[in-house]
Amino acid sequence: MSARPVLIACAHGTRSPTGRRLIAELALAAKELRPGLVTTAAFVDVQPPTVVDVVAGLSAEGRPAVVVPLLLSGGYHVHVDIAGAVADAEGTVAARPLGPDPRLVAVLLDRLAEAGADPRDPRTAVVLAAAGSSDPRSVADVRNTADLLQRSWAGPVTTGYGSAAQPPVPDAVAAARRGGAERVVLASYLLAPGHFHDKLGAAGADLVTAPLLPDPRIAAVLLDRYDAAVAPAPGEAAPAGR
Repeated sequence: MSARPVLIACAHGTRSPTGRRLIAELALAAKELRPGLVTTAAFVDVQPPTVVDVVAGLSAEGRPAVVVPLLLSGGYHVHVDIAGAVADAEGTVAARPLGPDPRLVAVLLDRLAEAGADPRDPRTAVVLAAAGSSDPRSVADVRNTADLLQRSWAGPVTTGYGSAAQPPVPDAVAAARRGGAERVVLASYLLAPGHFHDKLGAAGADLVTAPLLPDPRIAAVLLDRYDAAVAPAPGEAAPAGR
């Protein structure tokens, strides 16, 4: 029986020590849930090692691998950086990003409750605050997540972005107030603390939730993405860069 592919947990990268620790703990949690699974880390920005270098190193050793994007939507990093890294690496494929996923929405709801927001109050608006991407597929993924969250929230749920996409988070907060909200809560659609989360406190909301990590459900999503890439449904090719 051939060895299972290495799981390359590929995060964006951050200068935040807490963010780095939480991402490392996520990969460790996945390994603990799946004894015997070999995991390694890679990044698309900010910190080494790069996903290109990690994929190339494993490929040179003849070791199959699955790159799982530790990203919440499918933007440039998924469709260009990661897809490019695996394109010429035989035996290596890319899984789809962690989001959208109902389990991430469940974590968002828990973070909102922890911050003191009431899902039954129609006067409390939620702005789902994402990092942002110029890729429309990423924007669609974030909107999909907002739609899922709306199913469990009495007040309006809209989206805002830290960069690249529209509207910026402060504009989304202001729009929610103009729409009649008595309370506006930013639901941080971010895995861990870092540059984008640091900016949310100045966006004008009444409350800002903590990022999604740590939470064991996210490790389960990570493993599901890996499994789907290793064993795609009958008649389907293994995903590449999606």
